[in-house]
Amino acid sequence: MEVNQNAPVLQNNQILIQATPEKVWAVLAGIDNWVKWNKHISKAQLQGDPVAGAGFTWKVNGASIRSVLHTAIPGKAFGWSGTTFGGSAIHNWHLQNTDGGTLVKVEESMEGWLVGLFKNKMNSDLERDMQYWLEALKKECEKA
Repeated sequence: MEVNQNAPVLQNNQILIQATPEKVWAVLAGIDNWVKWNKHISKAQLQGDPVAGAGFTWKVNGASIRSVLHTAIPGKAFGWSGTTFGGSAIHNWHLQNTDGGTLVKVEESMEGWLVGLFKNKMNSDLERDMQYWLEALKKECEKA
């Protein structure tokens, strides 16, 4: 599933992580453990295994979200779509093997009536949160 390039909120970013794509994917796919390494997430529960079609509920920055995995390719890609009050989002992670690690690219689009009303603030917040998530993921994956 592709992000909506015309959405009122659209961000992307990347980071190099000194770990294998398989390890990075395992950390991302370990949804129930997100709360242990990402302080912005206070709840995360996957229903079943991390495969396309699996649902999960989570709470990030105080917002409760219901999501469904649309992509779950070990070592390559991980993504979901989700809904919350007044908005919906598509979130994708892409993992690329590089010399010495994994280039992690992340992208997200958000849309809906509430998102449209607060698009400037939400773009700024998403940019900041995405950077935080990448840095937290890097720290978790590079642990000895």
